[in-house]
Amino acid sequence: MSDQSVTENVPSGLRLNLRIISVVIFNFASYLTIGLPLAVLPGYVHDVMGYSAFWAGLVISLQYLSTLLSRPYAGRYADLWGPKKVVIFGLCGCLLSGICYGLAAFTVALPLLSLVLLCAGRLVLGVGQSFAGTGSTLWGVSVVGSRHIGRVISWNGIFTYGAMAIGAPLGVLLYHYGGLWLLSGVIIIVIIAAMAMALPRAAVKSSKGKLMSFRAVLGKIWPFGMILALASVGFGVIATFITLFYQDKGWSGAAFALTLFSIAFVGTRLLFPNSISRYGGMTVAAVCFVVEASGLFCVGFSTVTWMANLGAFLTGAGFSLVFPALGVVAVRVVPVQNQGSALATFTAFMDLSLGVTGPIAGLIMSYTGVAVVYRLGAVLVCMALFMALKMRQRVASLTDPDS
Repeated sequence: MSDQSVTENVPSGLRLNLRIISVVIFNFASYLTIGLPLAVLPGYVHDVMGYSAFWAGLVISLQYLSTLLSRPYAGRYADLWGPKKVVIFGLCGCLLSGICYGLAAFTVALPLLSLVLLCAGRLVLGVGQSFAGTGSTLWGVSVVGSRHIGRVISWNGIFTYGAMAIGAPLGVLLYHYGGLWLLSGVIIIVIIAAMAMALPRAAVKSSKGKLMSFRAVLGKIWPFGMILALASVGFGVIATFITLFYQDKGWSGAAFALTLFSIAFVGTRLLFPNSISRYGGMTVAAVCFVVEASGLFCVGFSTVTWMANLGAFLTGAGFSLVFPALGVVAVRVVPVQNQGSALATFTAFMDLSLGVTGPIAGLIMSYTGVAVVYRLGAVLVCMALFMALKMRQRVASLTDPDS
Protein backbone atom coordinates (compact mmCIF):
# COMPACT_ATOMS: atom_id res chain seq x y z
CA MET A 1 0.00 0.00 0.00
CA SER A 2 1.41 3.40 -0.96
CA ASP A 3 1.99 6.31 1.39
CA GLN A 4 -0.47 8.35 -0.62
CA SER A 5 -3.35 5.90 -0.28
CA VAL A 6 -2.83 5.61 3.45
CA THR A 7 -2.94 9.35 4.09
CA GLU A 8 -5.12 10.80 1.34
CA ASN A 9 -8.15 11.46 3.60
CA VAL A 10 -6.37 13.45 6.34
CA PRO A 11 -5.34 17.14 6.44
CA SER A 12 -2.18 18.02 4.53
CA GLY A 13 -0.05 18.83 7.59
CA LEU A 14 -1.01 15.63 9.36
CA ARG A 15 -0.61 13.69 6.12
CA LEU A 16 2.92 15.00 5.79
CA ASN A 17 3.75 13.98 9.35
CA LEU A 18 2.27 10.51 8.87
CA ARG A 19 4.35 9.93 5.76
CA ILE A 20 7.48 10.93 7.68
CA ILE A 21 6.58 8.77 10.67
CA SER A 22 5.98 5.76 8.41
CA VAL A 23 9.70 5.85 7.58
CA VAL A 24 11.43 7.12 10.74
CA ILE A 25 9.71 4.32 12.64
CA PHE A 26 12.60 2.16 11.40
CA ASN A 27 15.07 4.36 13.25
CA PHE A 28 12.84 4.03 16.32
CA ALA A 29 13.37 0.28 16.09
CA SER A 30 17.14 0.65 15.78
CA TYR A 31 17.33 2.97 18.78
CA LEU A 32 15.11 0.68 20.80
CA THR A 33 17.82 -1.98 20.39
CA ILE A 34 20.25 0.56 21.86
CA GLY A 35 18.00 1.57 24.76
CA LEU A 36 16.91 -1.93 25.83
CA PRO A 37 20.34 -3.23 26.96
CA LEU A 38 21.77 0.15 27.99
CA ALA A 39 20.97 -0.09 31.71
CA VAL A 40 21.44 -3.87 31.83
CA LEU A 41 24.80 -4.72 30.26
CA PRO A 42 27.12 -2.80 32.65
CA GLY A 43 25.73 -4.66 35.67
CA TYR A 44 25.66 -7.94 33.76
CA VAL A 45 29.34 -7.66 32.79
CA HIS A 46 30.40 -6.56 36.28
CA ASP A 47 28.14 -8.55 38.60
CA VAL A 48 27.24 -11.69 36.64
CA MET A 49 30.36 -12.20 34.54
CA GLY A 50 32.74 -10.86 37.19
CA TYR A 51 34.66 -8.35 35.11
CA SER A 52 35.84 -4.95 36.35
CA ALA A 53 34.03 -1.66 35.88
CA PHE A 54 36.50 -0.84 33.08
CA TRP A 55 35.25 -3.74 30.99
CA ALA A 56 31.65 -2.91 31.82
CA GLY A 57 32.19 0.61 30.51
CA LEU A 58 34.09 -0.62 27.47
CA VAL A 59 31.22 -2.89 26.40
CA ILE A 60 28.91 0.15 26.30
CA SER A 61 31.45 2.50 24.70
CA LEU A 62 32.22 0.15 21.80
CA GLN A 63 28.84 0.87 20.27
CA TYR A 64 29.43 4.63 20.25
CA LEU A 65 32.91 4.19 18.75
CA SER A 66 31.53 1.90 16.05
CA THR A 67 28.75 4.38 15.27
CA LEU A 68 31.21 7.24 14.92
CA LEU A 69 33.59 5.33 12.64
CA SER A 70 30.84 3.96 10.39
CA ARG A 71 28.90 7.23 9.89
CA PRO A 72 30.76 8.32 6.72
CA TYR A 73 30.27 4.89 5.14
CA ALA A 74 26.56 4.94 5.99
CA GLY A 75 26.18 8.23 4.16
CA ARG A 76 28.22 7.14 1.16
CA TYR A 77 26.27 3.91 0.68
CA ALA A 78 22.97 5.73 1.16
CA ASP A 79 23.96 7.87 -1.81
CA LEU A 80 25.06 4.83 -3.82
CA TRP A 81 22.37 2.27 -2.98
CA GLY A 82 19.43 4.42 -2.02
CA PRO A 83 18.06 4.80 1.52
CA LYS A 84 15.86 1.67 1.66
CA LYS A 85 18.75 -0.75 1.14
CA VAL A 86 20.82 1.09 3.73
CA VAL A 87 17.98 0.90 6.28
CA ILE A 88 17.61 -2.85 5.69
CA PHE A 89 21.37 -3.31 6.05
CA GLY A 90 21.32 -1.32 9.29
CA LEU A 91 18.44 -3.34 10.70
CA CYS A 92 20.39 -6.52 9.92
CA GLY A 93 23.20 -5.19 12.09
CA CYS A 94 20.75 -4.52 14.93
CA LEU A 95 19.38 -8.05 14.50
CA LEU A 96 22.87 -9.54 14.73
CA SER A 97 23.46 -7.63 17.96
CA GLY A 98 20.43 -9.30 19.52
CA ILE A 99 21.68 -12.70 18.38
CA CYS A 100 25.10 -11.97 19.91
CA TYR A 101 23.47 -11.11 23.25
CA GLY A 102 21.61 -14.43 23.17
CA LEU A 103 24.81 -16.33 22.41
CA ALA A 104 26.56 -14.46 25.23
CA ALA A 105 23.85 -15.61 27.62
CA PHE A 106 24.25 -19.19 26.34
CA THR A 107 28.03 -19.12 26.94
CA VAL A 108 27.99 -17.33 30.31
CA ALA A 109 29.88 -20.30 31.81
CA LEU A 110 32.79 -19.30 29.52
CA PRO A 111 33.23 -15.65 30.59
CA LEU A 112 35.87 -14.72 28.01
CA LEU A 113 33.86 -16.06 25.07
CA SER A 114 30.71 -14.46 26.47
CA LEU A 115 32.51 -11.10 26.77
CA VAL A 116 33.79 -11.35 23.18
CA LEU A 117 30.25 -12.01 21.96
CA LEU A 118 28.91 -9.01 23.87
CA CYS A 119 31.65 -6.80 22.40
CA ALA A 120 30.88 -8.12 18.91
CA GLY A 121 27.21 -7.36 19.45
CA ARG A 122 27.97 -3.80 20.52
CA LEU A 123 30.26 -3.20 17.53
CA VAL A 124 27.77 -4.50 14.98
CA LEU A 125 24.98 -2.53 16.70
CA GLY A 126 26.94 0.69 16.22
CA VAL A 127 27.28 0.00 12.50
CA GLY A 128 23.62 -0.98 12.26
CA GLN A 129 22.42 2.18 13.98
CA SER A 130 24.50 4.52 11.84
CA PHE A 131 23.17 2.90 8.66
CA ALA A 132 19.56 2.65 9.85
CA GLY A 133 19.55 6.20 11.22
CA THR A 134 21.12 7.84 8.17
CA GLY A 135 19.03 5.77 5.77
CA SER A 136 15.71 6.44 7.48
CA THR A 137 16.32 10.19 7.51
CA LEU A 138 17.15 10.26 3.80
CA TRP A 139 14.23 7.96 3.05
CA GLY A 140 11.92 10.38 4.82
CA VAL A 141 13.34 13.29 2.84
CA SER A 142 12.83 11.35 -0.39
CA VAL A 143 9.20 10.63 0.56
CA VAL A 144 8.16 14.22 1.39
CA GLY A 145 10.72 16.30 -0.53
CA SER A 146 13.85 18.19 0.46
CA ARG A 147 11.85 21.29 1.38
CA HIS A 148 10.68 19.43 4.49
CA ILE A 149 14.07 18.08 5.55
CA GLY A 150 13.94 20.03 8.81
CA ARG A 151 10.64 18.41 9.71
CA VAL A 152 12.03 14.96 8.86
CA ILE A 153 15.10 15.46 11.06
CA SER A 154 12.91 16.76 13.89
CA TRP A 155 10.59 13.75 13.82
CA ASN A 156 13.59 11.46 13.56
CA GLY A 157 14.97 12.99 16.75
CA ILE A 158 11.65 12.64 18.57
CA PHE A 159 11.52 8.94 17.74
CA THR A 160 15.20 8.52 18.61
CA TYR A 161 14.94 9.97 22.11
CA GLY A 162 11.54 8.37 22.59
CA ALA A 163 13.02 4.94 21.87
CA MET A 164 15.86 5.55 24.33
CA ALA A 165 13.44 6.75 27.02
CA ILE A 166 11.20 3.70 26.57
CA GLY A 167 13.99 1.20 26.02
CA ALA A 168 16.06 1.70 29.17
CA PRO A 169 13.34 1.00 31.78
CA LEU A 170 11.75 -1.67 29.59
CA GLY A 171 15.10 -3.42 29.27
CA VAL A 172 15.53 -3.50 33.05
CA LEU A 173 12.04 -4.96 33.41
CA LEU A 174 12.67 -7.64 30.78
CA TYR A 175 15.99 -8.57 32.36
CA HIS A 176 14.35 -8.88 35.76
CA TYR A 177 11.82 -11.40 34.48
CA GLY A 178 13.80 -13.31 31.88
CA GLY A 179 17.44 -12.37 32.03
CA LEU A 180 19.60 -11.65 28.99
CA TRP A 181 17.73 -14.40 27.12
CA LEU A 182 14.45 -12.49 27.17
CA LEU A 183 16.14 -9.20 26.37
CA SER A 184 17.83 -10.78 23.35
CA GLY A 185 14.56 -12.32 22.19
CA VAL A 186 12.66 -9.03 22.35
CA ILE A 187 15.40 -7.25 20.36
CA ILE A 188 15.24 -9.94 17.67
CA ILE A 189 11.44 -9.73 17.50
CA VAL A 190 11.45 -5.92 17.26
CA ILE A 191 13.94 -5.92 14.40
CA ILE A 192 12.25 -8.73 12.50
CA ALA A 193 8.97 -6.79 12.75
CA ALA A 194 10.68 -3.62 11.50
CA MET A 195 12.24 -5.49 8.56
CA ALA A 196 8.87 -7.03 7.73
CA MET A 197 7.45 -3.49 7.52
CA ALA A 198 10.37 -2.11 5.52
CA LEU A 199 10.83 -4.79 2.87
CA PRO A 200 7.43 -4.37 1.10
CA ARG A 201 7.82 -0.58 0.94
CA ALA A 202 8.60 0.97 -2.42
CA ALA A 203 12.23 1.96 -2.73
CA VAL A 204 13.20 5.48 -3.72
CA LYS A 205 15.85 5.91 -6.34
CA SER A 206 19.22 7.30 -5.43
CA SER A 207 20.08 10.56 -7.15
CA LYS A 208 22.24 10.33 -10.24
CA GLY A 209 25.42 12.32 -10.48
CA LYS A 210 29.06 12.30 -9.50
CA LEU A 211 29.73 11.53 -5.85
CA MET A 212 32.08 13.81 -3.98
CA SER A 213 34.96 12.38 -1.96
CA PHE A 214 34.70 12.30 1.82
CA ARG A 215 37.31 15.05 2.05
CA ALA A 216 35.31 17.25 -0.33
CA VAL A 217 32.09 16.71 1.65
CA LEU A 218 33.90 17.42 4.90
CA GLY A 219 35.30 20.61 3.44
CA LYS A 220 31.77 21.80 2.70
CA ILE A 221 30.05 20.97 5.96
CA TRP A 222 32.74 21.24 8.65
CA PRO A 223 31.75 24.78 9.78
CA PHE A 224 28.22 23.57 10.54
CA GLY A 225 29.62 20.46 12.18
CA MET A 226 31.86 22.53 14.45
CA ILE A 227 28.91 24.67 15.53
CA LEU A 228 26.94 21.49 16.26
CA ALA A 229 29.86 20.03 18.23
CA LEU A 230 30.11 23.13 20.44
CA ALA A 231 26.37 23.16 21.09
CA SER A 232 26.31 19.43 21.85
CA VAL A 233 28.53 19.97 24.89
CA GLY A 234 25.53 21.44 26.70
CA PHE A 235 23.53 18.29 26.09
CA GLY A 236 26.48 16.14 27.14
CA VAL A 237 27.09 17.79 30.51
CA ILE A 238 23.39 17.76 31.42
CA ALA A 239 22.91 14.11 30.49
CA THR A 240 26.17 12.89 32.04
CA PHE A 241 26.79 14.99 35.13
CA ILE A 242 23.50 16.42 36.40
CA THR A 243 23.27 13.61 38.97
CA LEU A 244 26.75 14.41 40.29
CA PHE A 245 25.88 18.11 40.32
CA TYR A 246 22.85 17.51 42.53
CA GLN A 247 24.85 15.24 44.81
CA ASP A 248 27.56 17.88 45.11
CA LYS A 249 24.94 20.44 46.13
CA GLY A 250 23.29 18.03 48.57
CA TRP A 251 20.01 18.14 46.65
CA SER A 252 17.62 15.40 45.60
CA GLY A 253 15.63 15.34 42.37
CA ALA A 254 18.30 14.92 39.68
CA ALA A 255 16.00 12.51 37.84
CA PHE A 256 13.31 15.20 37.77
CA ALA A 257 15.79 17.60 36.16
CA LEU A 258 16.50 15.03 33.44
CA THR A 259 12.76 14.59 32.94
CA LEU A 260 12.36 18.35 32.51
CA PHE A 261 15.20 18.35 29.99
CA SER A 262 13.54 15.57 27.98
CA ILE A 263 10.08 17.17 28.12
CA ALA A 264 11.49 20.47 26.89
CA PHE A 265 13.46 18.75 24.14
CA VAL A 266 10.55 16.77 22.72
CA GLY A 267 7.97 19.50 23.41
CA THR A 268 9.92 22.14 21.51
CA ARG A 269 10.14 19.92 18.44
CA LEU A 270 6.42 19.22 18.59
CA LEU A 271 5.41 22.86 19.19
CA PHE A 272 7.60 24.42 16.49
CA PRO A 273 7.62 21.96 13.57
CA ASN A 274 7.64 24.67 10.89
CA SER A 275 10.03 27.18 12.45
CA ILE A 276 13.05 26.11 10.39
CA SER A 277 11.28 26.30 7.02
CA ARG A 278 9.69 29.62 8.03
CA TYR A 279 12.67 31.48 9.47
CA GLY A 280 15.70 29.60 8.14
CA GLY A 281 18.10 27.19 9.79
CA MET A 282 20.76 29.64 10.94
CA THR A 283 18.21 32.02 12.47
CA VAL A 284 16.55 29.24 14.43
CA ALA A 285 19.94 27.89 15.51
CA ALA A 286 21.00 31.32 16.81
CA VAL A 287 17.84 31.65 18.91
CA CYS A 288 18.39 28.11 20.21
CA PHE A 289 21.92 28.94 21.32
CA VAL A 290 20.70 31.92 23.34
CA VAL A 291 18.17 29.71 25.14
CA GLU A 292 20.63 26.83 25.64
CA ALA A 293 23.41 29.08 26.98
CA SER A 294 20.96 30.76 29.35
CA GLY A 295 19.96 27.35 30.68
CA LEU A 296 23.56 26.23 31.23
CA PHE A 297 24.47 29.47 33.00
CA CYS A 298 21.36 29.01 35.14
CA VAL A 299 22.53 25.53 36.18
CA GLY A 300 26.14 26.59 36.66
CA PHE A 301 25.28 29.48 38.98
CA SER A 302 22.25 27.91 40.68
CA THR A 303 22.01 28.17 44.44
CA VAL A 304 18.57 26.58 44.82
CA THR A 305 16.95 23.56 43.20
CA TRP A 306 14.41 25.44 41.13
CA MET A 307 17.19 27.36 39.35
CA ALA A 308 18.89 24.12 38.33
CA ASN A 309 15.57 22.64 37.20
CA LEU A 310 14.82 25.75 35.16
CA GLY A 311 18.30 25.58 33.66
CA ALA A 312 17.85 21.94 32.65
CA PHE A 313 14.49 22.79 31.06
CA LEU A 314 15.94 25.73 29.10
CA THR A 315 18.92 23.66 27.97
CA GLY A 316 16.62 20.96 26.61
CA ALA A 317 14.42 23.51 24.85
CA GLY A 318 17.43 25.30 23.37
CA PHE A 319 19.25 22.21 22.17
CA SER A 320 16.11 20.65 20.71
CA LEU A 321 16.15 22.31 17.30
CA VAL A 322 19.92 22.76 16.94
CA PHE A 323 20.53 19.56 14.99
CA PRO A 324 17.67 19.94 12.48
CA ALA A 325 18.28 23.70 12.07
CA LEU A 326 21.95 23.26 11.22
CA GLY A 327 21.33 19.99 9.39
CA VAL A 328 19.01 21.69 6.92
CA VAL A 329 21.78 24.04 5.90
CA ALA A 330 24.56 21.44 5.97
CA VAL A 331 22.90 19.06 3.50
CA ARG A 332 22.06 21.89 1.10
CA VAL A 333 25.66 22.95 0.57
CA VAL A 334 26.30 19.76 -1.42
CA PRO A 335 24.57 18.39 -4.54
CA VAL A 336 21.54 16.22 -3.85
CA GLN A 337 23.38 13.01 -4.79
CA ASN A 338 25.79 13.64 -1.89
CA GLN A 339 23.28 14.50 0.81
CA GLY A 340 23.63 11.13 2.53
CA SER A 341 27.37 11.67 2.97
CA ALA A 342 26.76 15.22 4.15
CA LEU A 343 24.18 14.20 6.75
CA ALA A 344 26.30 11.33 8.08
CA THR A 345 29.45 13.44 8.28
CA PHE A 346 27.52 16.24 9.97
CA THR A 347 26.10 13.79 12.54
CA ALA A 348 29.59 12.48 13.26
CA PHE A 349 30.52 15.87 14.74
CA MET A 350 27.87 15.39 17.44
CA ASP A 351 29.01 11.79 18.02
CA LEU A 352 32.57 12.99 18.51
CA SER A 353 31.54 15.88 20.75
CA LEU A 354 29.50 13.66 23.05
CA GLY A 355 32.29 11.10 23.08
CA VAL A 356 34.97 13.51 24.32
CA THR A 357 32.76 15.68 26.54
CA GLY A 358 32.51 13.05 29.28
CA PRO A 359 36.21 12.39 29.93
CA ILE A 360 37.31 16.01 29.42
CA ALA A 361 34.57 17.43 31.62
CA GLY A 362 35.29 14.75 34.21
CA LEU A 363 38.94 15.79 34.30
CA ILE A 364 38.00 19.46 34.67
CA MET A 365 35.57 18.60 37.48
CA SER A 366 38.27 16.85 39.47
CA TYR A 367 40.16 20.15 39.74
CA THR A 368 37.46 22.82 39.70
CA GLY A 369 34.18 21.30 40.89
CA VAL A 370 31.03 20.21 39.08
CA ALA A 371 29.41 23.63 38.55
CA VAL A 372 32.31 24.88 36.43
CA VAL A 373 31.62 22.44 33.59
CA TYR A 374 28.16 23.96 33.13
CA ARG A 375 29.60 27.47 32.98
CA LEU A 376 32.24 26.36 30.48
CA GLY A 377 29.56 24.57 28.49
CA ALA A 378 27.60 27.82 28.33
CA VAL A 379 30.70 29.64 27.06
CA LEU A 380 31.13 27.05 24.29
CA VAL A 381 27.48 27.50 23.27
CA CYS A 382 28.09 31.26 23.14
CA MET A 383 30.99 30.53 20.77
CA ALA A 384 28.57 28.51 18.65
CA LEU A 385 26.21 31.51 18.65
CA PHE A 386 29.02 33.79 17.48
CA MET A 387 29.95 31.42 14.64
CA ALA A 388 26.30 31.02 13.61
CA LEU A 389 25.76 34.77 13.43
CA LYS A 390 28.90 35.20 11.31
CA MET A 391 27.76 32.51 8.87
CA ARG A 392 24.12 33.56 8.73
CA GLN A 393 24.47 35.93 5.78
CA ARG A 394 26.66 33.51 3.84
CA VAL A 395 24.00 30.81 3.87
CA ALA A 396 20.87 32.99 3.64
CA SER A 397 19.97 31.69 0.20
CA LEU A 398 20.25 28.09 1.36
CA THR A 399 17.90 28.61 4.30
CA ASP A 400 15.28 30.47 2.28
CA PRO A 401 12.12 28.31 2.60
CA ASP A 402 11.22 29.07 -1.02
CA SER A 403 14.59 28.13 -2.42
